[in-house]
Amino acid sequence: MLLLTGDIGGTKTILRLVEADPQDKSFKSIREQKYVSASFPDLVPIVEDFLAAGEQETPESACFAIAGPVIDNNCRLTNLSWDLSGNRLEKELNIGKVRLINDFAANSYGVLGLKDTELATIQTGEINKNAPIAVIGAGTGLGQSFLIPQGEIYQVFATEGGHTDFAPRNDLEFDLLKYLQAKLNTSHISVERIASGQGIISIYQFLRDANFAAESSAIGESISRWEQETAKTIDPAAIISQGAANGDELCAKTMNMFIEAYGAETGNMALKLLPYGGMYIAGGIAAKNLSLMQDGNFLAAFQDKGRMKSLMERIPLHVVLNSEVGLLGAILYLLNS
Repeated sequence: MLLLTGDIGGTKTILRLVEADPQDKSFKSIREQKYVSASFPDLVPIVEDFLAAGEQETPESACFAIAGPVIDNNCRLTNLSWDLSGNRLEKELNIGKVRLINDFAANSYGVLGLKDTELATIQTGEINKNAPIAVIGAGTGLGQSFLIPQGEIYQVFATEGGHTDFAPRNDLEFDLLKYLQAKLNTSHISVERIASGQGIISIYQFLRDANFAAESSAIGESISRWEQETAKTIDPAAIISQGAANGDELCAKTMNMFIEAYGAETGNMALKLLPYGGMYIAGGIAAKNLSLMQDGNFLAAFQDKGRMKSLMERIPLHVVLNSEVGLLGAILYLLNS
């Protein structure tokens, strides 16, 4: 049987067609393509373009992992002005069954199918297969989800934990909070505003405007062009990350603040769930900055929970290296539903 899966984000949409055997749950990929999400008014024309490019029959079922809260098979994307409905997509695409799931619910299903080679372990911990599993990941936003064991299977729960309050831990982070409150004219600054791709640029702008260090003319020119763009074509987080790797002081401090805030929030989530089944760090930023994730600052911030540090040291902590774990999860969801 043919299955269509997609990872639908505020920045990009990835579609994959697979041929699956529902009996033994095996599958093989037929075709995959990436699209710039903001270049389309809706998901339908993207899927139509993708299917028109092949010679296969119409897929029997589809599952789309969506960057936003999914309620009753409906979703309004958080960082894109799309309203999606599984029922509408079934009719307009002529697909028998279309299921929408939260992108981090898809990541949760996906981590169950990862190989050891698709993981980088930051902390071995003490695994307990009867305990929860947690998944967090910084990309365009900050996703969080968890799995609870139910005998031989897991029940997956999506959350909107990335929209909880950012909790500063030192004077510089307090100043960052005040900077963003004034800039955005709001008292609520979510942790997603800091521990995500958009957070990297926010931290950089804060440090730049606070005259923390001199700004490189080349990097400054790129950031300035991004700030003035209406249709964003520049990836400022990638520019800042590369600048840090090249020794730029302002970029390096930005990435260190980001990594520490990311580690602290990962620790906050871990305290609430005690995921001794494993804590998985997904999202593209961690894998692309693996050396920073492994240099000790992330783990120190993760463990820095006062009297609870001994508990934090027992939690297995892994970076997901498979950038398409969400697509894998969407496939596994269809095969098991």
